Amino acid sequence: MTTRIDLNETQATITLDGRLDTPSAHAVETEVKKVMIPEIQSVVVDCTSLSYISSSGLRILITLYKYVTKVGGQLTLKAVSPAIREIFDMTGFTSIFTIVD
Repeated sequence: MTTRIDLNETQATITLDGRLDTPSAHAVETEVKKVMIPEIQSVVVDCTSLSYISSSGLRILITLYKYVTKVGGQLTLKAVSPAIREIFDMTGFTSIFTIVD
């Protein structure tokens, strides 16, 4: 699992590549926390290369969502594959997250 973060003044893009599962969750969470600062009002999570997400990965996304909305920002998930979308559907997360193509 690799995580790349691109920051500008008020926006962050997090690119996830690989399997976001229990073994990789701690490293990903450490990286994601870097965007959890008041200056960042918009976070885009690019899921183009995300091949799998476990409950540990879902926890990271929901924690990020709670933080971003608390500071008045917005979290958007981009390019979610049908397999990942099915997981979001089953867990009810599609009603929480903004998902775009």
